[in-house]
Parts: sequence; structure tokens; C-alpha cells
Amino acid sequence: MKPPRIVTRRTKREPVLWVVDREQWPRVCLRAELIERGYDPYGFILLDDALDYLSTGRSPEPEALILELRGQNLTNPSLQILEDLAIPTIVLGGRADLNDPLVQNRKWNVVFRRPFSLGEVADVVERLVPARPAAVRDRRRFA
Repeated sequence: MKPPRIVTRRTKREPVLWVVDREQWPRVCLRAELIERGYDPYGFILLDDALDYLSTGRSPEPEALILELRGQNLTNPSLQILEDLAIPTIVLGGRADLNDPLVQNRKWNVVFRRPFSLGEVADVVERLVPARPAAVRDRRRFA
């Protein structure tokens, strides 16, 4: 008999972030970069998925959101919920995405227009939401 497969969520106190992107590999790579910089990023395909996870308690409220606009079916209600949460938001997009009136009529903390690097995005995250000092993280890991 095989032992049960157990998947656990980290219980660290690093700042929680949401990374919302329809494309798997850019989402995974950005999450990996943010983990290395001391964050606890949750990945979502759609903004509505992230908001659903928050409303059902499956995700803590993030300290910042990175939202890739490509492929998102944004609606006024979901953007209003996001605005009401007052989460610092970094928006990533191309010319067409950023010219959408629904996007232009909102206040965003930071807007990246392609081309940009994941390192540039992570640098901005560090300015918006400082991670815990590495020495404190390392001490907890080896304690």
C-alpha cells in the first residue's frame, strides 16, 4: 500500500503576493523569482479565480498583485472588488491591453508595457512590498 500523498503549503511569514497570468510558464518563472526574493506568491490563471480563492478563504489577502492583462476577461465588478481591497497592483500588458478603456479608467500602482523582464517586475515588487530581511529568513529555516 502506497503512503498517502501529502501536499503542504508553506507556513512562512513572507509577504503574500498574487501572480495572475493565463500563461503558465511566465507565471511560474515570476513566482520562482519572487520566492527567491523572499515572498510567498500564489499563482492564478484568472483574476476571478484569485478573488474566488480570497472570498472562500483558500488564499490570504495579498500585499500586492501582479496582473498580466493578456487573456483576462476583466469586468467592472471584478475590478471594483479589486479596487475596494486596495491592494497595490502592478499591471503588465501590451499596447492593445493597456488601451482598453476598462484598464485606462483605473488607478494602478505600476504599469509595465511590453517588452519588460521578470527581473524588472520583481524589482518593483521589492520597492512596493519589502520582503523580510534574508538573515531573519535564514535563521528561521535552520532553527
